[in-house]
Amino acid sequence: MNHSIYSADRSTHLKIVVVALVAGIAVAGFGISARTGSDDSYAQSTRVIKAGAPVAVTNSNASVVR
Repeated sequence: MNHSIYSADRSTHLKIVVVALVAGIAVAGFGISARTGSDDSYAQSTRVIKAGAPVAVTNSNASVVR
């Protein structure tokens, strides 16, 4: 038995690729099936945010004289 991926033969590399492919498909399938049902109770309404008066932001505590 080879314990190194560098000295492994072609069939060992093929087994690793097949196992990784099956695991990737399983994870993707689980992710897709986890959110297939659409429940309208979680639907969010859009909010309209209107612009107000302009605001000056500064990092000093000095008062501004205009």
